[in-house]
Amino acid sequence: MNPLNSLERLGDGRTGRVSSWDTSGRNADWWLIEPGETRVLADIAGPGRITHIWMTQSAGYRDCLLKMTWDDADAPSVLTPLGDFFGLGHCIVASYQSFLFTASTNHDNRFNRGCALNCYAPMPFSKRARIELVNEGAAPHRQYFYVDYETLECFPEGSGFFHAEFRRENPFGGWAPEIRVNTPESNVVNAERLAWENNYLILETTGAGHYIGCNISVTNFKGEWWGEGDDMIWVDGYKWPPDLHGTGSEDYLNQAWGMQPNAFGRNGSSIYEHHTGGYQTSYVHHIENPVRFRREIRVTIEHGHGNHLANEMSSVAYWYALRPTGAVNVPPVEKRRPVRRDSLGNWIPDEEGRTAGRLVPLNDEMREMKERWKRDHRE
Repeated sequence: MNPLNSLERLGDGRTGRVSSWDTSGRNADWWLIEPGETRVLADIAGPGRITHIWMTQSAGYRDCLLKMTWDDADAPSVLTPLGDFFGLGHCIVASYQSFLFTASTNHDNRFNRGCALNCYAPMPFSKRARIELVNEGAAPHRQYFYVDYETLECFPEGSGFFHAEFRRENPFGGWAPEIRVNTPESNVVNAERLAWENNYLILETTGAGHYIGCNISVTNFKGEWWGEGDDMIWVDGYKWPPDLHGTGSEDYLNQAWGMQPNAFGRNGSSIYEHHTGGYQTSYVHHIENPVRFRREIRVTIEHGHGNHLANEMSSVAYWYALRPTGAVNVPPVEKRRPVRRDSLGNWIPDEEGRTAGRLVPLNDEMREMKERWKRDHRE
């Protein structure tokens, strides 16, 4: 993806912008969104294409929902918490750069501080683009924003509609979180329908389109390596092996030997756990290698090999689809706030924030490994 390849080409579109500028001519260039209020940030007649979104705020990264609806569809095609959409999980801000998203702040690795967020993913629409922000928090939310777009003569031929959706499991229902990663006891068979049903689910959608990547956030309760989970992506229905089968969590995120504190154009970490006391957000964007599907797609990853770990997991998946499709519902606000630590560094029990994720059912091999671990690691 090289924007310089087309920078010199003159198009027939007309450029426009919707922003939060103070129409009185003064300098109150923000919108205040009250608790429980939904505000329409942009409502643009098509055909057209959104080319850039900039937003800045000092809080609300999980309390506020970003919604985008194309062509008067019945449900939004983009539905995610504000921070997670731009690649920042846990309500933590940090500076990073990728081709599709960037963030910039003076308060790296802090909760709910001021941060500039940018999205450069092109978002074409035929009839109408409607972007909304929903404040589901308890406090008024102050939002600055730009939405840059261009109107066109017709919907770009061969284009798809942009989609994004958020998922969370707090905690993931691993079958043996007591077992350490990369031990013989964790190395159970995870294949066929067992993997299809038990892996952490990043995206499941129907229709035609192509998947362009995701971000994955982990709250690492145990403090050891949270990875070793193979990515498994099924295209147009179940089969074994899946169409794309990877070799480990950091491998799918295009790194190796764990994660490193860096952010590149196509992959990296926006939030690094050793800088934050256990919070991680990493991303991979399939820009040259999108995963194309005709009928359906199921994007998954193991959490620990064979899904034995039980950390908090959340994600945002990004894809283009032939037609606007509704994103999955987001958990209620109290079930998507970050898990926090106390003053001594202990994780605070978060019963209110637990989600009803699926527990991985035990099979005979898992039971045997749990018993072996218990027998060999008695204190």
